[in-house]
Formats: sequence, structure tokens, C-alpha cells
Amino acid sequence: MGTRECGSPISMSKPSAGEAGRTGDWRANRPVMTAQACLAVKKGEVVCQLCWAYCPDACISRGVGPVIDMEYCKGCGICSEVCPANAIEMVPEAAHGVCNVGEGSER
Repeated sequence: MGTRECGSPISMSKPSAGEAGRTGDWRANRPVMTAQACLAVKKGEVVCQLCWAYCPDACISRGVGPVIDMEYCKGCGICSEVCPANAIEMVPEAAHGVCNVGEGSER
């Protein structure tokens, strides 16, 4: 393992959604937020934001009442797991009238 001098640049990427294209059409579960339970909505200010911080796909907006971009959400459920208010629940796509990938197709 090598070392680097202080002040030398390091390689980093900026989190952003959509660089690889829309990915939300193949998830099996989707996050559903109960706004009244969200700490940011309850307090009317930007607080908590754990869902935003932990989303690996950067598809949750930061602000009062986070919004999930379903076109890029993969349904991993991390947001639901880290929410201290249990404001996000993972539900099957079929509950929203959306077929899961492979349903209804012959194999």
C-alpha cells in the first residue's frame, strides 16, 4: 500500500443520479414515504436527512420532506432501514399496479 503527500489530489466522484440511465423500472420493491411521520416534515425544517445521506443512487432530494426519484430508485431499501421515524416502507411494485420484471412473459 502506498502513501501520498498531504495536499495532493485524490480521486473522488460526485454522487448523482442517472449517469447510467434510468434504473427504476426493474426494482421489485419501492419505497413509500409517509410524510406525516418524516422528521423533516414534522419540524418544518431540514433535519435528519439520513435517507438522503445513505441512498447509494442519490435519488432522494434533500430538503423539507424528501422526495424519492422513482425513475432511478433501485428499491434497495436502505432508506427504509436508516429512517429513525420509520417514515419509509418498502412495498412490492405489484401493489402499485406495476408488473415486476419477468412477470407475464414466457421463459
